[in-house]
Amino acid sequence: MDITQPGVKKSSRSFVDRLFKLSENGTNVKTEVMAGITTFVTMAYIIFVNPSILAQAGMDKGAVFVATILAATIATFIMGFVANVPFAQAPGMGLNAFFTFTVVLGLGYTWQQALAMVFICGIINIIITVTKIRKMIIHAIPASLQYAISGGIGLFIAYIGIKEAHFLQFTGEAANKVVSLGEGGIFSDIIPAIVNFRDPVSQLALIGLIITVVLMVLRVRSAILLGIVLTTIIGIFFNVTRVPGLSSISFAVPSLEPTLFKLDFGGLFANGQKMFIALTTIFAFSLTDTFDTIGTFLGTGRKSGIFDEKDEKSVDNGNGFSSKLERALFADATATSIGALLGTSNTTTYVESAAGISLGGRTGLTSVVVGILFLLSLFIAPFAGMVPAAATAPALIVVGILMADGLSKIDWSDIETSIPAFLTVALMPFTYSIANGIAAGLIFYPAIKLITGKRKEIHPIIYIFAVLFILRFVLLPN
Repeated sequence: MDITQPGVKKSSRSFVDRLFKLSENGTNVKTEVMAGITTFVTMAYIIFVNPSILAQAGMDKGAVFVATILAATIATFIMGFVANVPFAQAPGMGLNAFFTFTVVLGLGYTWQQALAMVFICGIINIIITVTKIRKMIIHAIPASLQYAISGGIGLFIAYIGIKEAHFLQFTGEAANKVVSLGEGGIFSDIIPAIVNFRDPVSQLALIGLIITVVLMVLRVRSAILLGIVLTTIIGIFFNVTRVPGLSSISFAVPSLEPTLFKLDFGGLFANGQKMFIALTTIFAFSLTDTFDTIGTFLGTGRKSGIFDEKDEKSVDNGNGFSSKLERALFADATATSIGALLGTSNTTTYVESAAGISLGGRTGLTSVVVGILFLLSLFIAPFAGMVPAAATAPALIVVGILMADGLSKIDWSDIETSIPAFLTVALMPFTYSIANGIAAGLIFYPAIKLITGKRKEIHPIIYIFAVLFILRFVLLPN
């Protein structure tokens, strides 16, 4: 007997079923909603971490907070309604570090110019998604370098977290010393040392790291988010977390105006001498974003069956992705440009989506639930502003640990593989630049293959990349 009340409820349920093809995918509304909630709590830490990182590039923290949420909401809605797959999107970890520490603080671009780079990166990703260029790039870059890029970014993020946590101090910071290394080799501020942990910031960050690690070990789904919240609360007793007076708390949503549409294309390409470095930096943005997304889709989609056998065969034999995966890649590509217009670094698909997928999420309804929860997060702005760097630093370290997973898939016993992979991983944190790590791998990989007489294993695109990066280092070493 049908106990459903006549009218809106029944038609609404049937509309949702038809819209997201729930029955066809063997799922239901309850399962999808629970999957969406689970995915959200595992990735909600980005609401606090992204503004903290981009603020160091000179961006307005409140505006970035809003931009982060709106970018995640819009992008995840696109993934849900257009691609109908259970993947959530938000400004990506690693890419935001690249934005701040490499592009702005390292290369000297303004954050407005960096946003222009991100927007162009999104346009490029849209183009390579709807053309065969995407497939060529996927098959050109060896798997070992793809894993190395991901692992290297993880190490770079962890290093930033360790610095933000005040776990390290350098010779120039600890004492006004200059260290001499050999004849004529004088360097300052280069020798790191563990702090004595008398600093309240380092003490709080250490407590936060322990809390987060314990929660991770206990398999708590929202471990990173809970770690940030608990550390922030504990920070009140360390006088690190600043609690505003009740009279000064406003639940008004911060203005987006400081970052909205602030892209500086004119300034980006005004200096002809820096034109090449701008183009190679955009390329590094695009390359990192592309492989991060593809790895997430194929890794989770393969285990869950979201992307069927046709999807996998199309990747393996180079005949192209099926329409479902194509739409998902397209949704991811458009998200990057949308995020740049709002005022945040590359918006990308989150591997944390696997948490919801593991609970049975199979359609875009899961993504829509995540998007709604992100939108509701706009109203926690007063509390987001209280989160200190000591609370987000442990999250960076843990995210770095998780991203290092791909390093286990590299054949370190093969010297031809391990040399370019190691240089890719090592140079990212050592030179404080993700782009330098990618460049090193793409230069040494073809060089080693040529020396060993295996030039047929090198795709022509790799040669192009290698030459471009060599020219970058020779013509624009700084």
